[in-house]
Amino acid sequence: MFDQPLAILGGGHMGRALVGGLLRSGIRPERIAIGETAEAARVSLAHELGVTATADNARAVDGAAVIVVAVRPQDTGAVLEGVSSLLRTQRPLVLSMVAGVRIATLEAWCGRGVPVMRAMPNRAALVGAGATALYAPPSVSAAQRAAAEHVARGVGGLVWVSEEDHLDVVTALSGSGPAYFFLLAEYMAEAAEGLGLAPPVARILAAATLHGAGVLAHSGVTDLARLRAEIASPGGTTEAALAAFAAADFKGTVARAVGAAARRSRELGAAAAPRTTPAA
Repeated sequence: MFDQPLAILGGGHMGRALVGGLLRSGIRPERIAIGETAEAARVSLAHELGVTATADNARAVDGAAVIVVAVRPQDTGAVLEGVSSLLRTQRPLVLSMVAGVRIATLEAWCGRGVPVMRAMPNRAALVGAGATALYAPPSVSAAQRAAAEHVARGVGGLVWVSEEDHLDVVTALSGSGPAYFFLLAEYMAEAAEGLGLAPPVARILAAATLHGAGVLAHSGVTDLARLRAEIASPGGTTEAALAAFAAADFKGTVARAVGAAARRSRELGAAAAPRTTPAA
């Protein structure tokens, strides 16, 4: 079991989800420190989860074996440069969960010789059902990759991708993906209301259907087309609905939406990159 000191920079939704998952996996709360600027969040994290929460990022990362970066892309540079002297001296693994910001940019902020890798989780991490993709350059050791896996498994399942560029696609697919399903469920409930169903009933059924479909899709049968076909009896109600989706180019709409999210991930990374390379 991973039981080395760990620091999380950023105590928002993702940081809190990580802490909860790691505590459930058996890591002791005294092994976790969080750097967070918002006082209310610090008080809540310390009181509810029993971890060290400080406004001083240097204090949080000092002595940590793994540092998880869970802040906004536009804040990442300032956060990492603020602790770069400690990173260069102690050389912990830096695991970035920041959308779009590339390894080369992270390394420039951290300093030469600091091992850096990336993870892209999603919001379902809040309930321990996250989907996280990991990417590590060759310079990251097997032991460090194993430590990153332990962190990711604390909030759900994980996969490895072989190219960093694939993380932009992961961001568009699973990182942003829960919102797509929520939107579909929202529209389904609204359509049912328009056909006369009471709004509370429509919302309950839409949410339960969303949950149940997810459980089915995660039950070991990964052939999504097969799962769909098993519901769509020839000449039945499901087939009629799917035909309406096809007529409206639902497949093309989804492809355009995922493509737009992937492009935005790349744009965020480019915008966050430093204009000049900081001194190592």
